[in-house]
Amino acid sequence: MERALAGNLAQSTIDTIRTLTLDAVEKANSGHPGAPMGLAPAACTLWTQFMRYDPDRPDWPGRDRFVLSCGHASMLLYSVLHLAGVREIGPDGQLTGEPAVSLEDIKQFRQLDSKTPGHPEYRHTTGVETTTGPLGQGCGNSVGMAIAGRWLDSRFSDAETSLFDYDVYNFCSDGDMMEGVASEAASLAGHLKLANLCWVYDNNTVTIEGHTPLAFSEDVAARFRAYGWNVQHVTDGNDCTAIADSFERFRKTRDAPTLIVLDTIIGFGSPLAGTSDAHSDAMGADAVAETKRTLGWPEDAKFLVPDGVADHFRGAMKKRAEALVEQWDRSAAALSRTDASLAAELDSLVSGKLPDGWQDDLPVFEADAKGMASRAASGDVLNAIAPQVPLLIGGSADLAPSTKTLLKSDDAGTLAPDKPGGRNMHFGVREHAMGAIANGMALCHLRPYTATFLVFSDYMRPPMRLAALMELPVIFVFTHDSIGVGEDGPTHQPIEQLAGLRAIPNMNVIRPADANETLEAWSIAMKLTRTPTSLIFSRQNLPTIDRKRYCAADGVEKGAYILADCEGLPELILMASGSEVSLCLEAHEALASDGVRSRVVSMPSWFLFEKQDDAYREKVLPRAVSARIAVEQAAPMGWDRYVGPDGGIIAMHGFGASAPAGELQKKFGFTVENICRKAKDLMKQTEDA
Repeated sequence: MERALAGNLAQSTIDTIRTLTLDAVEKANSGHPGAPMGLAPAACTLWTQFMRYDPDRPDWPGRDRFVLSCGHASMLLYSVLHLAGVREIGPDGQLTGEPAVSLEDIKQFRQLDSKTPGHPEYRHTTGVETTTGPLGQGCGNSVGMAIAGRWLDSRFSDAETSLFDYDVYNFCSDGDMMEGVASEAASLAGHLKLANLCWVYDNNTVTIEGHTPLAFSEDVAARFRAYGWNVQHVTDGNDCTAIADSFERFRKTRDAPTLIVLDTIIGFGSPLAGTSDAHSDAMGADAVAETKRTLGWPEDAKFLVPDGVADHFRGAMKKRAEALVEQWDRSAAALSRTDASLAAELDSLVSGKLPDGWQDDLPVFEADAKGMASRAASGDVLNAIAPQVPLLIGGSADLAPSTKTLLKSDDAGTLAPDKPGGRNMHFGVREHAMGAIANGMALCHLRPYTATFLVFSDYMRPPMRLAALMELPVIFVFTHDSIGVGEDGPTHQPIEQLAGLRAIPNMNVIRPADANETLEAWSIAMKLTRTPTSLIFSRQNLPTIDRKRYCAADGVEKGAYILADCEGLPELILMASGSEVSLCLEAHEALASDGVRSRVVSMPSWFLFEKQDDAYREKVLPRAVSARIAVEQAAPMGWDRYVGPDGGIIAMHGFGASAPAGELQKKFGFTVENICRKAKDLMKQTEDA
């Protein structure tokens, strides 16, 4: 049967999503069919009647955003993208003219190298606005997108023209509601009165283990009302009229985000409907056949898209979007004529390029034995960059005075419910949501930064991992980087965090040794367009190294470089990052007075060093020198790759303690005397061998 089934085009479209999901999961023998089957009416209603989205220009900056936070329901999104006929964007950022998700792609659901992986992946599949699957992350992303939309609209729109009045729709599940990150994000969204944000809560009362009352009995609607949200309740997930009415009310709400509690039946139409068995895994051939009979669908038809269904879906979207896109293009062109500076900002936003002259006002840090904390140097650099890069926006998890991340220019301002264009964000003590929200802002092409203490990076590791996976240039600022925190004690002294961050693929971790390395670190982070950066700064003062005294020709950009050397091939290499570099320099001087030829290598970024060619790495760490010592006030994990089998590591092998920093350094062996003693012992062992 090729025509719209039963002559009801709207119902056939809904059931097409359901049966495509069934067939894809059955063919893969893997997946989550239940949620897409229950949510199909809501998705059809939203995309065909409300989404301002041009399938032929999926990168149109003014589009509405759709987030599927319950990423396990990925077949819902793939079906929608297929029916909409969304065009693919190639690796070069240009439209290819090919479908983003073809029927063949759906047949390859969850297979190697397909465009339809088990959970939606940003950059992998055109039309996927963010990588989701770890529950709650999409919720945080959607808040960041909504914040970005309000910020962009306040900057680029006027009384007559709105370039960024887009809405953000997020479909989320019981699991999302249980995750703390979603609660953190919802709390901030309510505080900021993000009226351009709508969450659709799939209240199907089923989880993998059974029904939600096993572990979840709260009144979600009451909780969100307490957050300051506009809450609606649709009691029949198949009632498209009621669903449409709820979206209409959302569009008319101007003072709060909206939560639509949508009562659905998981696995609707199947013999497993309403049970945990419908949540995940293929239903089996018999259940698929029975479901198709129940839906009035041909039992033997696989991956069927009846005639008229795709045209109906795509046509409704194109009809709504064409005039909006044309108006957007005219407004953007008009901006070029009326405000060249603002037009250049818009171009930077779309292209991802930094403005000309963005480094013109960077500070100069003269050699100084007393020096300054790298967190303080970071604040100076940040405030020199920010006026030149208007799209740089960020804040801290209630620690801005300590992390030195407050933007001080008169026009920076605070981002608030009535001031959506402020550049200083106050995330509150919500580290997890802060990371997810920053990712959402980056997905809308702003340049966000976040800040907290390094030990609390544990609270925001999931969004950091996703930033690296999505290749988002978010800048994560972490201060109070070692036992140098001192009296605050082991709860606030990071030990294993550096190793954990370095383990994340595509995460550039930079721990600068002084103010000038801090300056270089910020410059590198700003120039990276497909890589997030973690900047690791000290609380205590670090000497500003006199590079003229030493032989430093390279710098942070290469990840590691020779800072101090000797004549000829060294007998010993001392390597470190951060505050321990100056300690190694002191040891280098002491060893030289004893006739030991040593080299000091500053290693602020392993990530960047590993990208250098073999010749450069051999130049810095020659294989002929086996006597090597790494010094870092953190866990030793990872340093073995650089010190080799004959080297030594002076590091932390347990938690810290509460005491003044100087006493802690003596207790744990971070002294010139200990480094020299270890060096001489190591060299003797090497000679004896």
